[in-house]
Amino acid sequence: MRSGRAAVEETYPLWSPVDASCLEQLVACAAFLAGRRTALTPAEQRLVIAAPAPDRKLVQSYGERIGAGADPLGDTYCRLRPTPVRRASGAIYTPAVIVASMIEWAARAGTPARIVDPGTGSGRFLVAAAERFPRAALVAVDTDPAALLLLRANAAVRGFAHRLTVNLADYRDIGLPSIDAPTLFIGNPPYVRHHDIAERSKTWFARTAAQYGLKASKLAGLHVHFFLKTRQLARPGDYGAFITSAEWLDVNYGSVLRSLLSNGLGGTAIHILAPELQPFADAITTGAITCFKVGDSAAQLRVRRLTTLSDLNGLTDTARDGVPWSTLQRARKWSTVTRSTPRPQAGFIELGELFRVHRGQVTGANDVWIAGRYPGALPEPVLVPTVTRARELIAASEVLASSERLRRVIDLPADLASLRQPDRRLVERFLEWARRQGADESYIARHRTPWWTVGLRAPAPILCTYMARRAPAFVRNACGARHLNIAHGLYPREPLPEPVLIAVVRHLNANVAVAAGRTYAGGLTKFEPRELERLHVPSLQMLYATAETVDTR
Repeated sequence: MRSGRAAVEETYPLWSPVDASCLEQLVACAAFLAGRRTALTPAEQRLVIAAPAPDRKLVQSYGERIGAGADPLGDTYCRLRPTPVRRASGAIYTPAVIVASMIEWAARAGTPARIVDPGTGSGRFLVAAAERFPRAALVAVDTDPAALLLLRANAAVRGFAHRLTVNLADYRDIGLPSIDAPTLFIGNPPYVRHHDIAERSKTWFARTAAQYGLKASKLAGLHVHFFLKTRQLARPGDYGAFITSAEWLDVNYGSVLRSLLSNGLGGTAIHILAPELQPFADAITTGAITCFKVGDSAAQLRVRRLTTLSDLNGLTDTARDGVPWSTLQRARKWSTVTRSTPRPQAGFIELGELFRVHRGQVTGANDVWIAGRYPGALPEPVLVPTVTRARELIAASEVLASSERLRRVIDLPADLASLRQPDRRLVERFLEWARRQGADESYIARHRTPWWTVGLRAPAPILCTYMARRAPAFVRNACGARHLNIAHGLYPREPLPEPVLIAVVRHLNANVAVAAGRTYAGGLTKFEPRELERLHVPSLQMLYATAETVDTR
């Protein structure tokens, strides 16, 4: 018989020896609590057979705490399993206060005969649902055999194992038998970025979306796949609530989900959690709880933005007005139409009244177009000093005074005949090398004419970072540097003197916080150009008054 360590390492190859030993004992305790009569899947059996004898005192402690309403097995599992490993599979467990509010909403919305949790983990949603709906059948779906063992233990101790069906499977592969009563879909679908999703799954996503007349992006995260699968499984009268990252409100790949909610899935409300709430202990993100009732034809979608977890209040929406679906269906991004923008205080205006904000240029192949790799010479005029890293702006503090330390971007003219003959020969040699690197085959290159023209924007008087784990850094671009898409450029709508530009930079650096942007799973906060334009700054009159005290030397 293989050792317990071998069984663990086969299933969880990245565990440390200490963690693997602890997992063996956790599995042993869970299996004991689940009982000998539990019908395990083969993957669960492999873990259990190889596990050591359980520590009886530990079993007793786990059992008592489960009976008291806690999830000690899930808590231990989260502590043992490294956060980066759990993130890779989307295993981020949900705090009890959020689970309770979502179950409370489900109880007000109906009485389900069946409850499906598509990313069950240790069963936090199903445990709460089993208590609230004592006659409902419970369906668990997860790809992690150890997590399902924890669920079985929780179910046995809490007394609902006889109602539980466990699926060790990919949610996208399961089917559900038809029933003549409502099904509740509830849980925390795993957040897995598209880089870690198999091509077969992306193909499924595209084909399934096409069945509903939707064009799907292969950049979609796994949580969007789960919404689509729910649409495939659900029938009129079914309903649900999922908590996910809120980024789908705006990103292009989220258009499938936005369309599903407006037509078919029946979106009723979105409760958006402020990033500073950190709803998940090991994932910094702006969370969104999305509620839906299949077949619902409400004229509006109710939207709440919550600043404290106590505001969850069972997802009770006290607002009388929502956002009309007609408005949402026309919008490319939902945060702009679902966020109520406060009026500027007296004497303040929106930044967009003074500046247009434009994102930086995309090269399509930074390793080719940022000078350094190419071994040959190039004419000096095509080597343009450019901000290519956010840290270059952060390090500059208030003013980017010199371009000396900036890297050069190779920005060639569309018409190579405009170059002097010696320069043209140098450029043509470079282009031969660039083709060998595949620079002409990148997505960006294939969609610009000619393919070799990066097309850097004119220097922006003010530059700012827009994606980081901190507030944006605003910098006066005194040296006239260009910028790539790691930064946004602020272009005045009318010429502004130097003291006014400095006054704007100082105000923004002192007053723009992370909360004004959107936080993605992983903790990155992003500010889109239109979001920056809605920031409040002193009026031009106030800025001129402030500028009189600004020392620009």
